[in-house]
Amino acid sequence: MSVAPATAADLVSHIYDLQRALRCVSMVNVKGQDTGIALQGVLKFIGEGETRAAHLAERLGVSAPVLSRHIAELADAGLVDRTQDPDDGRAQLLALSPRGKEKLAELVRHRAETLQGYLADWNEDDAVATAAMLSKLTAFLKNSIRARAAGTINEHAGVN
Repeated sequence: MSVAPATAADLVSHIYDLQRALRCVSMVNVKGQDTGIALQGVLKFIGEGETRAAHLAERLGVSAPVLSRHIAELADAGLVDRTQDPDDGRAQLLALSPRGKEKLAELVRHRAETLQGYLADWNEDDAVATAAMLSKLTAFLKNSIRARAAGTINEHAGVN
């Protein structure tokens, strides 16, 4: 059972519309903050657990130099700690500092309050159902991307 081309195109259109709306909400949300949207995104990903800078750049879809500037700014602000990777002396491990954890919690709380204000006319059931469906879509897309990437890697290695 697959999705029809017209349905897929409609879904893509709705996702792009959602992205644009979220960017507008983010722009309102970032006013008065000492970290911009890009830095907040890096902070969020680092907050998901200690990681190597190279892995983070790949996940964010940015170049190493761009990420390096963001990390330096976050480290200078005392929000991120950098340590040498014990498994690879050339690599850095990134983790939120205690101040970074506080900042991330503050940002998450502020974003939730902002969105809550925009969704004042929604009910809890609609919000929970939407969150569940978005989570399902995200997980499915991530798994499909990983599977396709693994298949591509296996094809190049001569594995079927």
